Amino acid sequence: MVDWLNAIVDALLYYQIRDVKKSIYNVNDHRSQLTSLARTTFWDVIEKMTLTQANENRDEINTKVETVLDKETDSYGVEVLRVEIQKIPPPKDVQEAMNKVVKAEQEKTAAQDLETAFETKADGEAKAIKLVNEAADKYFKGNAQILKKLETVEKSLRNNSKIVVSSDSELVNVVRNLSGVVPVEKK
Repeated sequence: MVDWLNAIVDALLYYQIRDVKKSIYNVNDHRSQLTSLARTTFWDVIEKMTLTQANENRDEINTKVETVLDKETDSYGVEVLRVEIQKIPPPKDVQEAMNKVVKAEQEKTAAQDLETAFETKADGEAKAIKLVNEAADKYFKGNAQILKKLETVEKSLRNNSKIVVSSDSELVNVVRNLSGVVPVEKK
């Protein structure tokens, strides 16, 4: 199914009177005749086009309309100098549909971004849990009290809380080893 153009074409028509006698005696009101002829000519040229085709081929449409009008208005004593399509706004229902499509695409993008953020957060939490489990397996087998302290540190780090731990604590050594921090030697 082809969606033929059903829009109002806003165009300018530049002309010059070449023969005053013809413009007065051969036609009754050359302006209204030019306007009517321009409307029907535009319709003939673009009636089988889609909105996209009409917008993409404006120069071609202008040239065709100008050629036809110049030929047809010769008996009016008028020369058509130029035809310019100013705009071809889509019909209201088409514009509304286009707006809905744009909105849907923006919502889809936002949902995908949100999904990516959730996945990234979940990946980070999974890595943190994996590191805690690895540390527990490596350093705390049989030492539940230190493991509980590490879990408390993990929870406080997740909530951006601050905790104070003694520098000679086993927990500091474990965190230091996991994070790759090298202690500074005292002088």
